[in-house]
Amino acid sequence: MLRMSLRTERVSMTDPLSPTPAGGLDPAEAVRRLAAFGPNALPAPKPRSLARIVREVLTEPMFLLLVLAAASYVLLGDLGEGLLLGAFAVLTIGLVVMQERRGERALQALQALGTPVATVLRGGEARCIPGPEVVPGDLLLVEEGERIAADGVLQACRGLTVDESLLTGESVPVGKRAARAGDPDAADPGGDDLPFAYSGTLATAGDGRVLVSATGLATRAGRIGRSLAVIETEATRLQLNTRRLVRLFGLFAAVVSLAMLLFHGLVRGEWVEGLLGSIALAMGLLPEEFPLVLTVFFAIGAWRLAKVNVLARRSAVIETLGAATVLCVDKTGTLTENRMRIRCLDAGGEVFTADDSPGAMDAAQRELLEHAFLATRPQSFDPMDRAVGELALASLEGRDPRHADWSLGRHYGLTPYLLAMSQAWRTPAGHHAFASKGAPEAVADLCHLPENDKARWMARVAALAADGLRVLAVAAGDHRGEALPDDPHDVDFRWLGLVAFEDPLRPSVPAAIAEARRAGMAVNMITGDFPATACAIAHQAGIDTGAGALTGTELDALDDAALRAALGRTHVFARIRPEQKLRLVEAFKARGDVVAMTGDGVNDAPALKAAHIGIAMGQRGSDVAREAAAMVLLDEDFGGIVAAVAVGRRIFDNLRKVMLYIVAIHIPIAGLAMLPLLLGLPPLLLPPHVVLVEMIIDPMCSVAFENEPAEADAMRQAPRPLSEPLVGARQLWVGLAQGLALLAACLGVYLFALSGGDGAETARTLAFLALTAGNLMLVRSNASRRSAFLPAAHRRTAFWAITGVASGVVLVCLAVPALRALFGFGLPHAGEAMLAIAAGALGGALLEVGKAFPWVRAAIGHAPAARAG
Repeated sequence: MLRMSLRTERVSMTDPLSPTPAGGLDPAEAVRRLAAFGPNALPAPKPRSLARIVREVLTEPMFLLLVLAAASYVLLGDLGEGLLLGAFAVLTIGLVVMQERRGERALQALQALGTPVATVLRGGEARCIPGPEVVPGDLLLVEEGERIAADGVLQACRGLTVDESLLTGESVPVGKRAARAGDPDAADPGGDDLPFAYSGTLATAGDGRVLVSATGLATRAGRIGRSLAVIETEATRLQLNTRRLVRLFGLFAAVVSLAMLLFHGLVRGEWVEGLLGSIALAMGLLPEEFPLVLTVFFAIGAWRLAKVNVLARRSAVIETLGAATVLCVDKTGTLTENRMRIRCLDAGGEVFTADDSPGAMDAAQRELLEHAFLATRPQSFDPMDRAVGELALASLEGRDPRHADWSLGRHYGLTPYLLAMSQAWRTPAGHHAFASKGAPEAVADLCHLPENDKARWMARVAALAADGLRVLAVAAGDHRGEALPDDPHDVDFRWLGLVAFEDPLRPSVPAAIAEARRAGMAVNMITGDFPATACAIAHQAGIDTGAGALTGTELDALDDAALRAALGRTHVFARIRPEQKLRLVEAFKARGDVVAMTGDGVNDAPALKAAHIGIAMGQRGSDVAREAAAMVLLDEDFGGIVAAVAVGRRIFDNLRKVMLYIVAIHIPIAGLAMLPLLLGLPPLLLPPHVVLVEMIIDPMCSVAFENEPAEADAMRQAPRPLSEPLVGARQLWVGLAQGLALLAACLGVYLFALSGGDGAETARTLAFLALTAGNLMLVRSNASRRSAFLPAAHRRTAFWAITGVASGVVLVCLAVPALRALFGFGLPHAGEAMLAIAAGALGGALLEVGKAFPWVRAAIGHAPAARAG
């Protein structure tokens, strides 16, 4: 009925282009405005094309070296080896492109989580259209339970309340009214009794008609989204560290390889051998596995997070999360469930609480609850109304609390002058039973409570509010006349008591926060709610409230230095505005903290993007927040954050191990490619051999590192310092020592075989067997801080599978004559082969001795225990 009446009312305010008719825009005019103003949506980032991805791969140094090596062999007349290297190059392109395309599709799927719809009046008819097609000047029809699709001015409404928490952080709905002459042109969200509607907010009761004034980027939500563009998304420290390492190794490889080519060409006149040897040396020194390992680790890490309903939009931040020192969380929808439930019923005697059985209510409490339900509009979307209905239906044992033989006579909505709603029910006896609920002061006024009684009840209201509860008062009345009064004040009401509501804490929150604090993370609540409510929820969650709450007003009075000092002792921040959230994140970063920020509202988006790790809520979160965040909690289970921290620490720990391994294995590869030539011996490793080691064995070994479980003390160690690199001087020394030990073992096998009369092919085979065995031993030794010779605490299925595959590849290369000739291998005796394997394994086990020394354990990831955050 209301919607039909709204369609016939004449619009008194018009959009800037031309007046909107009472029946809405003409469809043709709507199409014209859509072309002029653009879609009612935030612009999506342009995905990378397949051609761009391929172009980026083609410029990778390792690919260029493979092409150079393949071309060299073809020009030298060795077509077989040229084709082999060409096949490896094509395989490289295919694998990288497939991974990159998969990541792009994942981002596109995230952006298409759902397209909202809207109901507009066009050409005199109500039409349901996609939200992006709403244009300025449209007449938007809004009902309770719907998201408002654009900003605008209310032309008509009845009983409309809107949850604007996505913009304000405040979960309590605000009342709306139709526009009047003399209204301001605009107002901030969150105020009661205003005629403005905002995109993305939720109508919780009533309905209305909105004249759309802004869409897309021009809305309040869109302006925040636009502001994100000026906030730089920082590269993670791991990405910066890895780039520095690759540049360092790449420069070293280029200089040494060029020197080797010039030495052989100018001194010995062996330009061909020098070219092939320098290419093999460059391929051996270039750490192309670094970016590959990062891709593999983060892709599988993102998959592991998805299993616990955490979506990593930018997977590189997974490892940063493991280093977080500060976790900033929003209250509404993050710590709490963003829904209301009744915490207690106070009828003046014993208090019924949520912990009691519904059947334990006494007669006064039951009457209080029944009249609270009678004062509630049917099918209401208001969270407090729904909470009343849930408990009423549960407590009255199937009996209809509204009485099957009663009919609703009249609904009295909230007004600026009476913050209470009342409903009159016609009874079979012919009189009307009234029920009213609302602000305690308003209901006390309806009941004409004596001052002493009013003061006593208001003290009780204050005590409940201090516990973070929302409080409504309930009254019952009776009217004997046939004609219902226009004003509820004309009814004699009787005070029944108070109903207190809470936005309940998520069950997983206390344990998750305790785990985060044990891991050395300081947990801070940043909310737009009142200080008393914020402190009460924080205390329940286990957040330190000893210093009380710092309010937005107090924050404004602090300069940057004073704010940084306050951050060291304060963990609850209340009545915070959106721009203040961003300032808090920047202040934490200025203190040297690694900041993780959770949030779900549009108001959280700038802080989510500015934080090192922004974590958005997937179900209740706004599109702007999800776009700004690096990670999304799909089921909004706060415990997923702790799971993500554990995954991040595991990834960084295993990345350090695999980087140590990569540094170590490159030493013997480069040494075996260079030293025989410098010593005037037959070449040992040529480009095909290097490719076989690096593109088959090494990546598979990297997968074995990713499958390693977290160390037992990973979540009890302090977060690593910001200044600590993934691979620093200590790690390089440990990797260098391991690599030199394996190089000595392999070169010793090669020299021993040559001196014993074996041919160059057999000696090369024995050295390659030693290198393969040492490679696998490096994997086994670097994979854990525990001794590799102790019984494993878990099944190492991946390691043994990879060992089998690597061994099988080598055996096939030896057993198949064509492959044996292609790689220049011979067939050694079984005894020689076993000795070579043993020598290589022994050379790869140097770290087992080093694990006894504290500085070595620190280099491979052991850290002191965390102090509770």
